[in-house]
Amino acid sequence: MDVQEVLRFADEMVFAKTGEHLDDLQKSILLGVWEGQKYSQIAETSYCSEGHIRNIASKLWKRLSNVLGEEVTQSNLRSALERQQLFIVSQNFGNDFVIGNLNVCADNQSPEIPKSRSPSTPTSDTSQPQTRLDLADAPHISSLSDRTSELATLEKSIVQEKCNLAAILGLSGIGKTALSLHLIQKIQHNFEYVIWRSLRHSPPLETTLKNLLEFLLNQPEIELPSSIPDRLSLLMEYLRKNRCLIILDDVQTILSSGQLAGNYRPEYENYSILFRQIGETTHNSCLILNSWEPPREITALKGEKSPVRSLQLKGIGTAAAEIFRQKSLLNPETWENLINTYRGNPLWLKIVATTIQEIFRGRVAEFLKYDILFLGEELAATLHPQINRLSELEKKLICRLSREANSVSIEQLLQDADLSPSELFNGLQSLGRRSLVEIEERENETLFSVCPVVRQYVISNPVC
Repeated sequence: MDVQEVLRFADEMVFAKTGEHLDDLQKSILLGVWEGQKYSQIAETSYCSEGHIRNIASKLWKRLSNVLGEEVTQSNLRSALERQQLFIVSQNFGNDFVIGNLNVCADNQSPEIPKSRSPSTPTSDTSQPQTRLDLADAPHISSLSDRTSELATLEKSIVQEKCNLAAILGLSGIGKTALSLHLIQKIQHNFEYVIWRSLRHSPPLETTLKNLLEFLLNQPEIELPSSIPDRLSLLMEYLRKNRCLIILDDVQTILSSGQLAGNYRPEYENYSILFRQIGETTHNSCLILNSWEPPREITALKGEKSPVRSLQLKGIGTAAAEIFRQKSLLNPETWENLINTYRGNPLWLKIVATTIQEIFRGRVAEFLKYDILFLGEELAATLHPQINRLSELEKKLICRLSREANSVSIEQLLQDADLSPSELFNGLQSLGRRSLVEIEERENETLFSVCPVVRQYVISNPVC
């Protein structure tokens, strides 16, 4: 959005909710913050004190928070407005869309206050669910390469089959977060509350529960129960009475390194109680977990007929060509080779495409002429934390697999890896849950391998 679109969009949203337009000083603050100005700069151009600007800005953020249904601050203004605009435009084109008590038309006409109501009285469309959004913790919505099938699968599981707990799994950069954000656009009208929380900084369970409950109860200063069981009980009561969609991103941060996939760090074991209660008890809501690997509750409870589901994301295939077009790469006849080598991982492909653009001026054929699998520091840095968290058993197995250019059978691994069948099965299963081994069937035999990128990383770094 340009600055005029920002101003018009925000003003119409506020007017539809309150019957009042933004005044000149509020508009100056909004546009100044949008353009990255400090309050002192806005004060200077508005001919008033910085303290007055701060006071008016604080009231403006509160007003916008009420209108948008999520907390708006000076630092997240741009992302909050962009999210709302994208949600509205993409939601059921041609129909009305409701955010909180705000009814916005999707045909870009200005919202109108019904004549039967006072302009200061919020409108309410009882024919549609009222959706309150808390996406302040969510990143910017990025473009989504062809994930039509995955979106349809998740929508069916969550909306039609009403699963309670779903995990979106895969390597870093494969598109879990982007898929979740676009999923919200498709299904949010089925929920009364939509909440996004990141676990990137490993918050303890009591903090996460406090965060969720304060938004759901709409009382930031409420005195909550001090014990985790009581907070869990209160949350579950709310999930039964209301239709809530909660997304927890970066769940792998509460899971342990040095053990098989799915085990918790000692101080985060109590998250298992939350996940198990949501997966096993009857309620009207859904919790989505984005993670490099599934917590153990997912693997224990998931099933086609179960209220617990998981989706392991693969590469995007030939749809990745759009990444190369955006990077202005040349020699499109060679792109498929590059996509296959980097397994259609959007982040990996963006990194290597940047390298080709910077060194070879976009000539993919010249890059491939050297017949090397280039990782570079950026790509290696994305793999390091994932390989580094492996158990010793998994490291031993992935090193053994990386020595082979071709797939290896279980019989070969038992002969060469000096492992018991039980150890081998546990290690392969865990690597599979981490998306670090590829499995294929050939002549009634199961074969295992690692993708070229992972193999190159393992060979080039002291993993074993």
